Amino acid sequence: MTELQSLRLSTGVDLDVAISGDPAHPPVILLHGFPESHRTWRHIAPDLARDHYVIAPDQRGYARSSKPEGVANYTPDKIVADLLALADQLKIDRFTLVGHDWGGAVAWMAALQHPDRIERLVIVNAPHPLVFQRTIFDDPEQRKASQYIRRFRDTSIDQGLTGTGLEKFLGSTFAHHVTQAIAGKDKAAYLDEWSQPGAMTAMLNWYRASAIVVPAMDETPPRPAFLDAPFPPMKMPVLVIWGMRDTALLPSQLDLADYVPELTIEKVDAGHFVPWEKPDAVIAAMRRWGI
Repeated sequence: MTELQSLRLSTGVDLDVAISGDPAHPPVILLHGFPESHRTWRHIAPDLARDHYVIAPDQRGYARSSKPEGVANYTPDKIVADLLALADQLKIDRFTLVGHDWGGAVAWMAALQHPDRIERLVIVNAPHPLVFQRTIFDDPEQRKASQYIRRFRDTSIDQGLTGTGLEKFLGSTFAHHVTQAIAGKDKAAYLDEWSQPGAMTAMLNWYRASAIVVPAMDETPPRPAFLDAPFPPMKMPVLVIWGMRDTALLPSQLDLADYVPELTIEKVDAGHFVPWEKPDAVIAAMRRWGI
């Protein structure tokens, strides 16, 4: 991928952005998730850049992008606003949006709220907001798999997330898949990003700012009313690429037909971090779909 550019957005944050390809080509914006960066797409962006204008930001809170203080600065509406401000700054009107993990969650929301801007949507192991919340309530296995979110929302863990404490945390949580699977320059680059002042707190604030309710296994909280109310369908074609060995987001997340009229699902033999576990499969799925 190309060298990062730092862009000041109208939302008041500076984002580091990897930009490649010809601006005259169809634009694609790639959104990473936790605990990554634009590096999520390091094996995928070069292929897309052959015939697309490819934009891959380090989102707010990550790596060397801005890290505003306070949980309230990481609510999904602010992150969606960053996405649109980035597109505006680069003079992009409509675009294909690709998101993995938290980037996918932002992509679902952006596409629901701004269908005029998003021509096509590609989701990689990221849950639809209604399906995710419903399965956390109704599927005991998904609720169990989501308990790590409760841990991530505990602010008492933040002060220990430096040095060896950081590696211990990442080695004993959902994120341990990253530290197990990368080594050498890749691992050093990620550890450098995670070690930036305030980065771990900012990254975890995405979980803390989310409205998703994750009850304890023995808890029976009030059921959110929207789970049983009509929900708007997606207004653009959607490709869902899913690593079927994901232990955090179970196959129940693929029950999407009622909410995505133009749905294509591509299943991959990989875990949660499929963009760098099986990048060739991700590229092939996108190309078959017409990107």
